[in-house]
Amino acid sequence: MTPSIVVQYTDLLRTSDYALWARLRWLLKGQGLAPDRTVVVDLLQEGPDHEDGQVIAGDGRVYRFSLYYDQAAQDGALSAQLRNWTDITDSWETGSLAMRTADAFAWRGRPTGQR
Repeated sequence: MTPSIVVQYTDLLRTSDYALWARLRWLLKGQGLAPDRTVVVDLLQEGPDHEDGQVIAGDGRVYRFSLYYDQAAQDGALSAQLRNWTDITDSWETGSLAMRTADAFAWRGRPTGQR
């Protein structure tokens, strides 16, 4: 069963007008991902200045990243920056989000030719 957080965050990525999600859409486009085909596995606040996330791209590649921004500032999300962008396609199955990632793949369906 797909965790509701995957469904909720993916919907927010694709449709929300909230500054954080709008900025993340723009940043993901800059990495070559299509937000309307991207699944958000996780986005979790990990400190006072960043959130760590993981997404599945439309082509089935899996990426981990940190999203840094001034969370205390009213418009801090508007200047958010991606850092530590890492392709973990070949290693996600051994990570802490392996089960959620597998469920997210099942929910979205794997592209033809992906393992």
